[in-house]
Amino acid sequence: MIKRHKKARIMHAAVEHNGVLYIGGHAAHDLEKGMGDQTREICEKLDALMAECGTDKTKLLQARIYITDMSKKEEMNTAWLEWLGGEDLPARATIGVADLGDPRRLIEIASIAAID
Repeated sequence: MIKRHKKARIMHAAVEHNGVLYIGGHAAHDLEKGMGDQTREICEKLDALMAECGTDKTKLLQARIYITDMSKKEEMNTAWLEWLGGEDLPARATIGVADLGDPRRLIEIASIAAID
């Protein structure tokens, strides 16, 4: 069975199937923040969404992180590791992109998590 969570105009925030939660790309709302703080805001959003769907960050399997400025990757890494700790790290790719729809949007994260 497929279960969809939090419908938006063009997508669902997450789609669940066979014990796996596919989480769509999430970005910060406050685009005045820098890379580290946008990352922290997204991580808070992911915490809330995963809790609503019956999972948490320790069950993240994969993350695809899109950033517009690779010179700020370490800022993102710092915020990412603050959030995750360092024990239950997902497989991850950081992809440099030219545009995320607004020049102030620095990062978007899409991920996959297991649901127990």
